Amino acid sequence: MENSITVRVVTPAGLVYDHHAAIVVAKTPTGEIGILANHAPIIVPLTIDEVRVKRTDSDTHVDWIAVNSGIMEVRDNVVTILADSAERERDIDVPRAQRAKQRAERLIQEAKENKDSDTLKRAEVMLHRAMNRLKVSQHQ
Repeated sequence: MENSITVRVVTPAGLVYDHHAAIVVAKTPTGEIGILANHAPIIVPLTIDEVRVKRTDSDTHVDWIAVNSGIMEVRDNVVTILADSAERERDIDVPRAQRAKQRAERLIQEAKENKDSDTLKRAEVMLHRAMNRLKVSQHQ
């Protein structure tokens, strides 16, 4: 496949995703980055956001992956995303993500009331991750 790239998403739990793609779009701290075949080698940090993978098997086939930070390496038409955690849209447990969102919102409220900045920061990250999972789950 001359104009394709291989996309792999790996977490500490193992391989989450492995397919050929026409393009990969991910979010870095400075904005979105799109990767096409023959992209120059690069390593970039990723933020908590969705990764879009346009597959080579159909012009309309797009896979969505909720990535909770990590790094992306591009080299020799292989995109490797090493993430703290990642889930494909079809694998997201929506009720669990909704519970995580509610728990994070409750922790944020408590941290604000107690003026606990450390707990507030952690709870805000928890909320961002839950919101990202819920957003990605809507692409099913």
